[in-house]
Order: sequence, then structure tokens, then C-alpha cells
Amino acid sequence: MTTFQKPPILQNLQFEDDRTGLSIETLKRALADNLFYIQGKFPAAATPNDYYMALAYTVRDRILQRWFNTVETYIKKGVKVVCYLSAEFLLGPHLSNNLINLGIYDQVRQAVEESGLDFVQLRELEEEPGLGNGGLGRLAACYMDSLSTLEIPAIGYGIRYEFGIFDQEIRDGWQVEITDKWLRFGNPWEIPRPEETIDVKFGGYTEAYNDEKGHYRVRWIPHNVVKGVPYDTPILGYKVNTANTLRLWKAEAPESFEFQAFNVGDYYGAVNKKVVSENITKVLYPNDELIQGKELRLEQQYFFVSCSLQDMIRLHLRKEESLNNFHQSYAVQLNDTHPSIGVAELMRLLVDEHQLDWDQAWQITQNTFGYTNHTLLPEALEKWSLSLFNSLLPRHLQIIYEINQRFLGQVRAKYPDDGDRLARLSLIDESGEKYVRMANLASVGSHAINGVAALHTELLKRDVLRDFYEFCPEKFSNKTNGVTPRRWIVVSNPQLTNLISRKIGTNWINHLDDLKQLEAFVEDANFRREWRQIKQDIKGNLAEYIKTTNCIEVNPESLFDIQVKRLHEYKRQHLNVLYIITLYNRIKHDPSIEITPRTFIFGGKAAPGYFIAKLIIKLINAVGDVVNNDPDVRDRLKVIFLPDYNVRLGQRVYPAADLSEQISTAGKEASGTGNMKFAMNGALTIGTLDGANIEIREEVGNENFFLFGLTTEEVYDLKSKGYNPWDYYNNNPQLKEAIDLISSGFFSHGDTNLFRPLVDSLLHQDQYMLFADYQSYLDSQEQVNQAYRDPQHWTRMSILNTARMGKFSSDRAIQEYCQEIWNTVPVKIELAEYVQAKAGLKV
Repeated sequence: MTTFQKPPILQNLQFEDDRTGLSIETLKRALADNLFYIQGKFPAAATPNDYYMALAYTVRDRILQRWFNTVETYIKKGVKVVCYLSAEFLLGPHLSNNLINLGIYDQVRQAVEESGLDFVQLRELEEEPGLGNGGLGRLAACYMDSLSTLEIPAIGYGIRYEFGIFDQEIRDGWQVEITDKWLRFGNPWEIPRPEETIDVKFGGYTEAYNDEKGHYRVRWIPHNVVKGVPYDTPILGYKVNTANTLRLWKAEAPESFEFQAFNVGDYYGAVNKKVVSENITKVLYPNDELIQGKELRLEQQYFFVSCSLQDMIRLHLRKEESLNNFHQSYAVQLNDTHPSIGVAELMRLLVDEHQLDWDQAWQITQNTFGYTNHTLLPEALEKWSLSLFNSLLPRHLQIIYEINQRFLGQVRAKYPDDGDRLARLSLIDESGEKYVRMANLASVGSHAINGVAALHTELLKRDVLRDFYEFCPEKFSNKTNGVTPRRWIVVSNPQLTNLISRKIGTNWINHLDDLKQLEAFVEDANFRREWRQIKQDIKGNLAEYIKTTNCIEVNPESLFDIQVKRLHEYKRQHLNVLYIITLYNRIKHDPSIEITPRTFIFGGKAAPGYFIAKLIIKLINAVGDVVNNDPDVRDRLKVIFLPDYNVRLGQRVYPAADLSEQISTAGKEASGTGNMKFAMNGALTIGTLDGANIEIREEVGNENFFLFGLTTEEVYDLKSKGYNPWDYYNNNPQLKEAIDLISSGFFSHGDTNLFRPLVDSLLHQDQYMLFADYQSYLDSQEQVNQAYRDPQHWTRMSILNTARMGKFSSDRAIQEYCQEIWNTVPVKIELAEYVQAKAGLKV
């Protein structure tokens, strides 16, 4: 028999695997193969989405090798894993971010274009998974990026909402909510794991019994059981081999179809369990909706937390014989109060399911959890009525009572005659209808409690969680939020990225403090000219986008004054509107007046049930209709509301901003992260001493920040003395004129009732003190006008804002969590070459 011998010319050749290779030719082959074999299409039948999916699978293939190596390494080394529990993960589009982190953006773009396709068009086809309302979910996404980049073992746990945050349309100036069908074409970045499904119980009753050793035990007999199916998405770090896992849970019924019901003609009953079960992960609740009494929200929170903790225990017991050291294997972070039911659920799992004694289980539970608080608004601290809680989670209510009894015993020992303190610290609010206080549960059940900005943490200790701070001050620390520069500079602003990297190298991308080196170029006229030109080009691109989406032409040379964020009264978009009306009034009084040209750009969603926030959107658009069409104004002022603000639009908007509006009432914003994204991209900030604004101002320098408004202390003081908005209205002619113009129906076609609820709330309450800060805001805006008229001076300030933003990288924040709360260390992942034999099959 003749054996085949490779010709000498082929013997030393290396062939790239189509699923891992990075050459242009290999990428082109992989793209064609995935179109044919994964999408099942040939070019004549393929849609643009088919090509996008083929491209996404081509990129995902190159991530899987790193992902499997990562998981395998964690299992072999028995590392401590950070588990980040969050009801929201606002990831944004995956494609560009993964290409940047893999370091193959340019190769893939070239391969796509040499294949005869439009790379930008395919990139824009990606559906954005809207699995979060805003800052909370986006922070979770930034932290997952940083955990992988820093090579920290981690799993993100959340909910795979079938419908994410609604898509927003603007009709006649009003917000209209449209269903976000982000999954309608599938999601190429996730892998379902139905074999790892977990059962979650709801309702029913409990019964006590004695185990074989005579110990008192409780058994939970549920009314119904829901299946939790995990869907895994790899989260790749920047130019490392680490790819951590984001595991999102989908709810399904144990049986999707009841044949007995169907056979007797009960067609609805045949699918009822499927409908009820799947409703749990059907839709994301918008922020600012009143959730007390909303059973579905509590179901969602318990569902994903129970799935996640059971999953951790399952993974732990694969490599350990007992749960005694569970807290040494996992550090679980509660992202706000939404997952705080985890404290009671871990106790249930340890005590009821795994037969640990109470004290040992409590020690494990406290050492497992850390709690991040994200709000200073009392109404945002979740609480659930006892009746609802008992009907849905009867065993957990018993456990919470037991935790509370033991905890209050400790409180009594320390404060024996302080009944009021006892009532405030209790896990049960008994002031009226009885409620379970979830923030109290998280605080008692965690070994660490942190705020997300220096001011926020101080206010937590002084006000919101004061009693807990006095009882256990050692638990408290601050972890100022950060954002990932990979998403918010490299992906969002490639022109600026290239300029910075030409000057200082690329190390800044994962060591953001290196941006300080840019200060050396502030007096370099050529560098300033390049910096200014990049900003101008990006503003021109946004102007084209505005023309396409809003049918309004704006002047790219004007000052782009941008406020994009969730619509809420405390964020004070309507203070910005009052300034616009004031400028408009000045022009009407003197059409020849010199006004620094401005384009005011707004974006953000209001919760569907938040009437005043939706009315503010209507006001912005109504003022825009008048200002944009008044011949006296000409091109000096334009007002734009960009519909459907999301991560993708943020990537377009942040780099284009000249001025970032961070104008919340002092003491109301926990941190803010939009302020960081704007400043990283060279925008200057006008803002109050609120949230992370304070630290940003400290870093960039007082002279490079436009400050206005009352301080937190002044807000407290003024309210305690009796704040009367009428005093400001009557004593400030410009403010009175602006309010009166709204009231007159001038912006509502003569309808004096349309904006009355908003005006009345300002005149009679002004809870967020717009009137008190109005004149200071005007004065600060005049400083902005003066600075913008000197382009060289403005550009210096812009460069310094970017150069001094190193502190606000999410990498720094995650390093602080690792060192001070989680006690975790990096684990290096070596990239083993993929060969088919690794699958364990005979090949």
C-alpha cells in the first residue's frame, strides 16, 4: 500500500483553523462558511441581517477559545470568583467592543470589505440588548468589562428579559413607548445551557419537622415551580485571554403544554402555566415606576437570585465536599437592593436544603455578600408588604423574622433604652402597613456596604443608613464609580483614540492614569488644532445624524450643549429648559443681541407611569418647535430631542459634546457616570457639587469646571428654614418671565392647561429647588459663553479634562473592590492552541 507523503514544499506550512485564525484570508473564509453553515443562506438569498449574523459568529468563534480556557483554568485552580448580582446589565452592542478587545478591529473590517460587504452597515444592524434602564445597568456592564480586563475570575448574574427597556418614539412632542423586540432575529453572542436548568419555588406553605438527628427543620411546600434556563455570554477583557461569563436566566414552565386540559377542551388551561411562568422574565420594569405591591417585580428579583445562588452552590459542590468554605469560593456583590432577597435565600439553601446549623449558615452568608447602595432617594429603597411577601415567599419571611429577632437582640444590647432606633433598624417597617425593608436586609446580611461617590457615601452614613453606620461603622466604605475607556473612548471615539495613542502610546487604554501625559501637549498649537478638528468633525457627524432623524439643520460651529440621561425631576432637565427660554426672551427683546450660538441636545427616557417626566419631554419639544422656527433666533439657538437614547446613541453623542449638563440638585445624584464619559471625551462640565461631580472637579481643576448652585448643606438648611419658591419667582424678573411664558400657553398653541401641572409643582413645591439655583445657573452659563468665544482657551480646558480623568476608569473601581471587599486576585489565562482532540473525542 502506498502512503501519501506531503510534497516538500508543504511539509513546513502552518494552516490556520477557520474558527480561530486571524489572517484576512482566513477571516474571509470563516465569514463565508458561517453564512452558509450557520445561517443556512447563500448570497442570492441572504439578507443584510444574515451577513451581520455570519460576521458575529465569526467573531464569537475567536472568543470561545479564550472563554473555554478561562473556565477550565478557574476549575483547575479552584479560584475565588466574584459573582455580580444585578437585575440590569445594559451591555450595548457587542460587535465593536469584542473586536477592540480582541485587537482585530482593522483586520475584520478589511476582511468584510474585501468580501464585498459594507462593514459599517453590518455593524449598525446589531440589535442592542436593552436590559437596563440606565446608569445601574450600564455600570454593571462596565464592571464586567473591567473584571475580565483585570483578569479577575467573575460571573455576572442577571435576567434575560425577552423585551428590554422600551424603544422610544416622539409623536407630537410626546414620548410613546414601543416594545423592544431585541431578540426577534436571535442573539448570536449567547449560548443557551438548558442542561443546567434550575428549579425555583413560589408560594405555598411551610411545615416544620425534626430531622434524623432530632434538629428542628422547616420544609417549604411550594404552590408552583418555575424553571430557570441559563443563557451564557462571554465577556472578553481587553487584549488578555480572560473571557468571563455573563449568565442570564430565562423563566420557563416545567411543562409547556398540559395535554389533560387540552383533551377536555380547556385550550387556555393547556398553556396557562407556560404563560404565567414565562411572564417572569418577559419585560424589564422601567425605573421610577412605583413597585410596591407589584408581585411580578418581586418574582423577578427572587427568580434570578435563587437561580444564581443555586448555580453557585452546584458549581462549588463539584469541587468541594461541603459548603463550609462557600464564602471563600465566592464573593457575591448585590448591585443595589434588587438582589437583596439573596440574604434570605442563601440562608434557606444552607439551612433547609443543605442542613447547616443557623449560626454557621449566617457566618457564611454575611461573609459572602457585599452591598452597593445606589440611591439617596428614600422612595427608591425597596420595601414589600408582608402580605405580598408571605404569599410569594412564605419561608423567606420566616427566615427574615428570625434574622430580625437575632439582630435586634444585638441592637438592644448596645442601645438598651432606644426604642426609636430599634424601630428604624428593624427589617420590618411597622409604622403603618407592615413592610419588609430590603435595604435593611442587605445591610444586616452583608459584611461590606459601600456608596458610589465620596459625597454619596458620606450622605449614606449621615442620613439614609445612619443607624447602620453607627451600629457597625467598620462595614462602610466608598467606591466611586468608573466607566470603561474601551467602550467610552476607544469604541466611541476612534479619532481621538488615534490622536492620543500617537502621542503617548496605547498603554492608557487599560491604564487610564497615563492620560496625564497629555498635559505636556496643552501648549502645543498643532496638537490643539488636531484636537479641535477632531471635535469639529464629530460634531459634523452628529449634525448629519440630527438632520436625518429630526429633520433639523444645526450649526456644527455652535456650542453643543448636551444633556442625555434618564428623565427625572431631580436631574433637572427643566432647569436647562428655563435657561433656553431665558435666552429666547433676550433675543425677542433685542433681536440684534450678541448670543454665543448654541445647540441644546437632549435625550433620555421617562418611565411610562412618570407623568411629570413625560411632560418635561413634551416641554422640551414644544420649546424647540418655537425656538427652531422663529426667524428672530436664526441659527443662534437650536433645541433638539434625540429619540430612543441608548448605549449606541451615547457612543455617538458623548464625543460630540462641548458642554456636559450635570445639574442635579446637590445631594440627590448618587454618583453619575455620564459625567465621566463626557469629560473623558473632552467635554467641559457645568454642574452642581453633587455625586461624582465633586471628585471630577477636584481632578480636572476648579478652573476647568463650571460650578453653580447650592451645596448639599445649603439645600438642607434652606429646606429646614422653609423654602418658598414664590420668593424667587417674584424677585427674579427673568425667572418670572420664563415661567409666565410657559403658563400663558405660548409653547402650547394657547393651551394654558397643558403645562400647568409642571408649573404648579415648581411654584408651590419646587422639591428639587430649580428656582433657588436658577440665577446661579445663569451666571455660570455666562462664564461658559465667555470661555467658548476663546477657542484656544476652550481647547486647553478640553484637553485637561480628558488628561485628568484617569481616576474614573472602572478598572480603578474594580481594583478597589478586589482589594477592600472581595479579597480576590488576578488569574492569568494561558491561551492553549485549539485542536479537535481537546474535545475529548477520537479524531
